[in-house]
Amino acid sequence: MAVIVKPIAEINQQALRLLYRELGVPDAVRFLKQFTSGFGNYTQERDALFAGRSVQQIVDEIEQQKGRSANTP
Repeated sequence: MAVIVKPIAEINQQALRLLYRELGVPDAVRFLKQFTSGFGNYTQERDALFAGRSVQQIVDEIEQQKGRSANTP
């Protein structure tokens, strides 16, 4: 019996199509994300992003942005 070996790219495409069809795109993406470790250093990025700001200041900014997006047609 001869075995036909497909290229890994073809197998990946087929697997993604099956996942999307069976799970839907959002759940397929959630499933796939559990196998990735991400990248970067979140602690350093968070410290740089929120440097010198209190939690209350950050919350206030979020509330302001929500108010602006709610008023945007």
